[in-house]
Amino acid sequence: MADKAKTNTEDYLRMFSQMVRIRSFEDNANQLYLSAKMPGLTHMYSGEEAVAVGICEALKTTDKITSTHRGHGHCVAKGAEFKQMFCELLGKEEGYCRGKGGSMHIADQSNGNLGANAIVGGSMGIATGAALTAKLQGRDDVTVCFFGDGATAQGLMYEVMNMAALWRLPVIYACENNGYSEYTKTEEIAAGSITARAEAFGIEAFQVDGQDVLAVNKLATELVGRCRGGEGPFFVELMTYRYHGHHVGDINREYYRAKEEETLWKTERDPILRFRGWLVDQGIASEQDLEALQAEIKEDAENAVKYALEAKYPDTSEVDMHVYAA
Repeated sequence: MADKAKTNTEDYLRMFSQMVRIRSFEDNANQLYLSAKMPGLTHMYSGEEAVAVGICEALKTTDKITSTHRGHGHCVAKGAEFKQMFCELLGKEEGYCRGKGGSMHIADQSNGNLGANAIVGGSMGIATGAALTAKLQGRDDVTVCFFGDGATAQGLMYEVMNMAALWRLPVIYACENNGYSEYTKTEEIAAGSITARAEAFGIEAFQVDGQDVLAVNKLATELVGRCRGGEGPFFVELMTYRYHGHHVGDINREYYRAKEEETLWKTERDPILRFRGWLVDQGIASEQDLEALQAEIKEDAENAVKYALEAKYPDTSEVDMHVYAA
């Protein structure tokens, strides 16, 4: 693990709790899909928890994030509640978007989450626009744009990074490199260095172990502070791994990645297990304390699922509500 990024027990336990909350949410979301209780498709974030938590713990509520089609982790890490999230996935009116966004379009404006986006790299313009707004209005808010390694092939990224660099915008481009662009290894679709793409615009770029929540948080805290001081933008490549397939229906992955590789990451590189071991070694919490905390979170997630399954659907009169035409 990296050097300490925060200094008190409460902060460390919150980061651990947030990672466990993401994992618990995803475990339940996966079961909802497999049991045919959830409409549509979803993409699991399991394995990448240290990225979302390490970064979002460095942000204020008024700071903004934009997410991806694999966005549940970002949503939880930015402060979302289980009940509203599960209601959204199940199309219920108590969901964050009144059941109309679902997994790939969930947003939580109250906590600064401008939304997930089903278009690969589609939120890059939104994030850059949010950063421009903050600068024009004289606020010290920072925006973090989450996207995957595959999104670095999108031309939009280069357009917005050029503007962000020219206008010194308070935005951090966070590339979650989980090693695969859908069903293809990243090394087979991305020539050269990913960080060099940002450096070509004069943007300071960093690479960090995305399985080490303390390393992620330490870097994020530094860059967020520098953004508030007018030094943005920045680019971060976070080396991580997704445990599930590209989406919940991608269950036969042997044709593009080995089971041995998955096992290695789950046993030796798991961000929750690594951080749990560090907490115990440092005397911050006992195994029993952490076991009890995980059990409590698991129960909370299961209760939220039960609540969402019984919640009401929106009335049919809402079919054209929140629909806009140019």
